[in-house]
Amino acid sequence: MFRWLSGRGASRRQVEQELARIAEPDWRRAVAALLFLQGLSAQQDEALRRRAAWLLASKIYTGVRGLEVTDSIRMSVAIQAALPILELDPALYEGWVEIVLYPEGFIIPRREVDGSGVVHEYLQPASGEAWDGGPVILSWADGAPGAPRETNVVIHEFAHKLDLHGGEADGMPSLHAHRDIRWREWRRVLEASMDSFEDMLDAVEADIPRNVDPESAAASRWYDRLPLDPYAATDEAEFFAVSSEAFFVSPAPLARELPEWYGLLARYYRQDPAARLS
Repeated sequence: MFRWLSGRGASRRQVEQELARIAEPDWRRAVAALLFLQGLSAQQDEALRRRAAWLLASKIYTGVRGLEVTDSIRMSVAIQAALPILELDPALYEGWVEIVLYPEGFIIPRREVDGSGVVHEYLQPASGEAWDGGPVILSWADGAPGAPRETNVVIHEFAHKLDLHGGEADGMPSLHAHRDIRWREWRRVLEASMDSFEDMLDAVEADIPRNVDPESAAASRWYDRLPLDPYAATDEAEFFAVSSEAFFVSPAPLARELPEWYGLLARYYRQDPAARLS
């Protein structure tokens, strides 16, 4: 009870109990539905299963707006969330307890103050959100197997949790367990890579003909040249989160266009999806 109230992860005994409840056919079916998991070794598959069991035992899965959270939904979300911490300490996901699942996208009220001190309030459509010290909120329509392969809202939001574990949401996850990565190196590569990506984005947007709305689906043929979704240029936190989902689900363009950043992510996550998926 006290572990749950404090947001601490499940005990070893609880994880073992959860592992025993995962039937082999159900596991194989859930993994096979996520194409970016192809090429996992037997050892990695077992590690992923243990991390997923930890998430299943540690978090509450709540469906809203009529969504019934089935065992298969819980399993799929846990597997996707487990991938970033496959080689990391699951304690990085501690400090909060709930995963909230909407059937589809949802609306978030926003309030911002501009440079002139004017308050702007608006409603923003979203497919996911990670609260500092609070839940991860997901759209199941966007997180289910079969969603666009280049994106992954589950990995995106759990990357935000890794970022927040290191302090503010600033694209700087905790590096305490990474003696081979210095804070200054991470900051240098992050800033240089984001600058390079913004240059790529500017070049793409300059190529879009004036008769094509850059916000429309017709512009996707130009944006598809980018190694990351344009949303990555929002700020450092989103650059890390968008990069993390691309790193795991569509790594080749990221490795080709931003090799130093890809290499740093590979050292942080202790994985090389580009090699595995090749």
